[in-house]
Amino acid sequence: MTLLKYNSKRNFEHTPEPSGKDGNNTGKLIFVVQRHHASHLHYDFRLELNGTLKSWAIPKGPSMNPKDKRLAMMVEDHPVDYATFEGDIPAGNYGAGHVDVWDHGTYEPVDEHGAPITPAAFSHDLQTGSIKFRMNGKHLKGDFALVNMKKDAKTWLLIKHKDKFATDEEYYSEDYAKKSSLAYTAERNKK
Repeated sequence: MTLLKYNSKRNFEHTPEPSGKDGNNTGKLIFVVQRHHASHLHYDFRLELNGTLKSWAIPKGPSMNPKDKRLAMMVEDHPVDYATFEGDIPAGNYGAGHVDVWDHGTYEPVDEHGAPITPAAFSHDLQTGSIKFRMNGKHLKGDFALVNMKKDAKTWLLIKHKDKFATDEEYYSEDYAKKSSLAYTAERNKK
């Protein structure tokens, strides 16, 4: 998919975000989760696929508890270079607010039995509305699924599968946020 929608929403003379260029993968697929305090605090969940980052906004952030089915709203693809973006998007720009990398690493597309599949098969599964993948990050590890709710193309659920990395404890993404992120949010909430 192209990055036309991403580029059309941004003026790169006024935002530090990377300009939209398709990337080329030469190794393992990457993922990033960014804590984004824009008009509302949310987490941006991004999976590299076909030269871009497929992206979902997750209001409550991801969870390692399989009981938590987190709403994930699909948004426009982002450039692969966005995976390292941290900083402030100035007021008046799309997505204005503070962005920090909350987690990052690699992931592997898998089938319903946990066996590895090709990116082409993963792309097909994405189009049908159900993808499964194995994450290797600092906070997110093990098997997950993103499932389209069929209400519309944008509404998905992020679900942690039961595996050795899962927890049955309450899980709050904010408990794992950087101190600088929490300080930004505390200062913003004072206003």
